[in-house]
Parts: sequence; structure tokens; C-alpha cells
Amino acid sequence: MATIPAKVQTRLISGVRKFQTILKSAQAKDINESDTVTIIMDMLSEVFGYDKYSEITSEYAIKKTYCDLAIKIDSKLRFLIEIKAIGLDLKAEHIKQVVDYGSNEGVDWVILTNGPKWKVYKIIFGKPVSNELVYEFDFLLLNSKKPADIDLLYYVSKESLGKSALEDYRLQKQTLSKFFIGQILITEPVIDAVRKTIKKICPDVKVTPEEVRDALVLDVLKREVFDDEKSEEAKKKIQKVFKAAAKKELQVKDQGKSSDI
Repeated sequence: MATIPAKVQTRLISGVRKFQTILKSAQAKDINESDTVTIIMDMLSEVFGYDKYSEITSEYAIKKTYCDLAIKIDSKLRFLIEIKAIGLDLKAEHIKQVVDYGSNEGVDWVILTNGPKWKVYKIIFGKPVSNELVYEFDFLLLNSKKPADIDLLYYVSKESLGKSALEDYRLQKQTLSKFFIGQILITEPVIDAVRKTIKKICPDVKVTPEEVRDALVLDVLKREVFDDEKSEEAKKKIQKVFKAAAKKELQVKDQGKSSDI
């Protein structure tokens, strides 16, 4: 759970109650994209805390096109926001559009919204450029009494930017993902611990590390946990940590041998 200043929390809670009513009314009228943009600008100001006149830019120019809104703090671009009409479903083509905007501008974070639905993406500047849906929410379904719901708003608020709250939340989600946990479960220390536990419970049963690993991968856990590209990313990250730890341990041993001479 995020640590939100009391003043900011009050604003977020008040904003949920106010704009849920506004969005429901707009949805009933099926307002167009231009009017939806107007509501989003008010939300960015009254809910998320951005100054409407100095920190929110409309029709932000990108090459030969325009992104609906941009958030700039102290002249630094922090978010690009693409908005669709409130009655329009957010589709793959819209995601590609906002991600292309972000990659062309070199900005890490982009948001796609139609008012009720919000999708927050992190752009990964690798070869090729990719993107990650960090989280999404339906503003109309938020419960102002639930801290977890208010957290979702706080992560993209002005006050969170200096604290890297959004990136911290992304890393936490990655760490607790089934792909990351799955890779941890097949590391040597965990497999060793499973074998020792089996030996205590069933002393006459002998199992190899390979047999424990196969049981975890093929029977205990879902295949998708290991077949997804996110699993490979988690594996590389975990292996990097183990290699660094092994290297450090070796250096400590070498230093110990040197001091004995």
C-alpha cells in the first residue's frame, strides 16, 4: 500500500466521488472525444493534482501528428495521454497509437483512457522497443473507501512523481508475478529445501534435484508460467543475482586465503 499524504488522499477520495457522477452522466449522453478530453483535463487537475495551465498541454505535437494531452513538470515530459470518446472501447490499435507517441518522444510512461477505463503503460526502450501494461482500472468501479483503489490513482498523481511510486509499484508487481515466483521455485536453494523436506517426511524415498525440478515445472505449476517471454526475463534477472552472489562469495574466500598466507 502506498504512503499517501493526508491532503492528497482527501483530494483523491473527493475526486472519485465527484467524477464518478460526471462520467456516468457523460456516458449516458455518449459525448464525443472532444468533450471527453475536457473532462479528462478537469480530472487531471482536480483529482491527480496537475496545474491545468502550466503542467497540462493539449494537442501535443509529435512529428506530423498530435497526442491529446501531455503532462510536463518543470519543462520535463512525464506522461503522454491519448483519449478516446467515452463510448468507444479501447482497442489494440489505440494502444499502438499511444505507445508509438511515447517511443517517438522518448517518454517512459503513457496513458490510454476513454474516461472510465484507464490503462497505464511503461515503454521499454530496447531493441526492438516494447511496452508493458503496468495496470488498468475502471474509474466508475473504484471504491473511495478502499485504500488499494485510491493507490491506483496516486501512482499517476503529481505528488507521486518525485517518489518514483509508479516505478516501485511496477517492480513490486513484477516481483510477485507468477513468472518471477515460478522461476524462484526452480532455483537450486528452493529445490534443495524441497528435497530435504521430502527426506524428513519420507526417509526411504530418494529424489534427485532434476526430479524435483521436473515435478514443479511439469506437474505442480502451469506450463504458461515457463513458456512466456516474461518468464525468460525473470530467469535472467534471478540468474544475474545468483551469479553476483557467487562472485562475491568467491572474492571473500580468496581474501581469506590471502590473509592466511
